[in-house]
Amino acid sequence: MFKTISDFLSGKASLFIILTALVTFFFPQLFAWVKGDTQTIILGIIMLSMGLTLTPQDFKLLAQRPFDILIGAAAQFTIMPLVAFSLSWLFGQVPAFAPYSTAMAIGIILVGCCPGGVSSNIMSFLCKGDVAYSVGMTCASTLLAPVLTPLLVLALAGERVDVDAWGMFRQILIVTIIPIAIGFFLNVWLGHKDVFRKIQGCMPGVSVICLACIVGGVITTVHDPLVENGLVLFLLTFGMVFCHNTIGYVLGYLVGTLFHFNTAKKRTISIEVGMQNAGLGTNLAMTFFVASNPMAVVPCAISCAWHSISGTILANIFAHHQTNGVQNT
Repeated sequence: MFKTISDFLSGKASLFIILTALVTFFFPQLFAWVKGDTQTIILGIIMLSMGLTLTPQDFKLLAQRPFDILIGAAAQFTIMPLVAFSLSWLFGQVPAFAPYSTAMAIGIILVGCCPGGVSSNIMSFLCKGDVAYSVGMTCASTLLAPVLTPLLVLALAGERVDVDAWGMFRQILIVTIIPIAIGFFLNVWLGHKDVFRKIQGCMPGVSVICLACIVGGVITTVHDPLVENGLVLFLLTFGMVFCHNTIGYVLGYLVGTLFHFNTAKKRTISIEVGMQNAGLGTNLAMTFFVASNPMAVVPCAISCAWHSISGTILANIFAHHQTNGVQNT
């Protein structure tokens, strides 16, 4: 029963997250409990579920395909942060957006500096991409995130607001690396047991519920400012998130083309670059910036929902244009 529920939720993840956001907007106290340590624990559960899927073979990929992984990681941590920085400046010129430009810039830069999203592996599978490469890229970017994410945020947003790079380093270790490591070792030790495999099968649904809780908590936090500033601010913020995500997909695909990747790998690097771990960005925004810039979490929350939707759409487009004879290498 739990496996059936999990499969349904993972298949309808985007719809479930959007419905959660809509319901929370009209009942803002519904997720008031998702804050502080509670939010950190929820994000840790999401990362634990990722760790439970990893095997020693996944880490061997990092050694077996260093050039591919290097290209992917370099694209991840250059394209998305720089595009985020550029868009924050561009949208900051809009009069209706200008009063909140600092907060919105922090939010979109946080998303841009985060590692690849967990669900990108699912999207790569759906679009007949190179799933092994997707897992390798996600592992690499997540392992690099404790160092690169704080440094990039400091470099790109440090002039706008004080950035606690050391605090962010510790936070990312706590909410990503440690849970992933625990999940990995549990999989190594218990992966052969039927009960453990059944638990693994339920984790995708748990991850969707946890991500919905994070989005709901953010909506609760920013509900009043959003109501006060109306639809225009929301649409402008969504426009910034949409452009950031879409440009990431396009430039990621172009990087694959530049380095003569086959079709499967080009699809994968496109999705890996474009989809970010916006849940991590949300947690960092809530932990380090919400006190001084409450609206900084808005781009992160919108990204949580939109990346899942756009990733599904792109995966379906890629799958629709699947050509016969394409093989993963």
